[in-house]
Amino acid sequence: MPKITKVEEQKNTDRVNIYVDDEFFMGVYKDLVYTLQLKKGNTIDKDSIQKIIDDEMYLKAKNKALNILSRSSQSENNIIYKLSKNEFDEKTIERVLDFLKKYKFIDDEHLAKNIVKDKVNINKYGKNKIKQTLYSKGIDSSTINNALESEIDDDKEFKNALYLGNKKYEKIKNEDKNKVYRKLSSHLTYKGFDYDTVRKVVNKIMNTEFY
Repeated sequence: MPKITKVEEQKNTDRVNIYVDDEFFMGVYKDLVYTLQLKKGNTIDKDSIQKIIDDEMYLKAKNKALNILSRSSQSENNIIYKLSKNEFDEKTIERVLDFLKKYKFIDDEHLAKNIVKDKVNINKYGKNKIKQTLYSKGIDSSTINNALESEIDDDKEFKNALYLGNKKYEKIKNEDKNKVYRKLSSHLTYKGFDYDTVRKVVNKIMNTEFY
């Protein structure tokens, strides 16, 4: 019967390494060691212990993921990254992802569209800045492009740029005209609008008298 020959703490974590018959068996959280009474000298059924520990690790990872999601919506990639940081293995993370997808706790398409709607309607951002935000959330390029195409059209993009441009213009309109032009262009580019939209909006603002 296989025997535990060493239980060794990992550096700077709450996990330990377990050795069976002087060979590395697995790394587990310390509380599971106490719960399952895994200590040096004990004989174990490796398959049974592996099954129990796999299930316990799945429950820990699932609870961790749900705790993360209770604070804010997350992309699939972000959940993978955060669980990996907590040293859950690939197999455990896949089980958690299956659960989260099944019950719609994560849905990258839905998340991307919601972010786009907020950034367009509340912040008035352009596509480029919204795209950066979505990338930072761990959302893939295809999902990002689909969300942008479905939620933003050229008319909306122009109106948002004009709105932000007008606000900026009110603060700087008394400065030198060339400086105003540069500041407006820089501001709208920072807000995520492309070159053509920026050029059209700035020209419209600078050539309109009702301000």
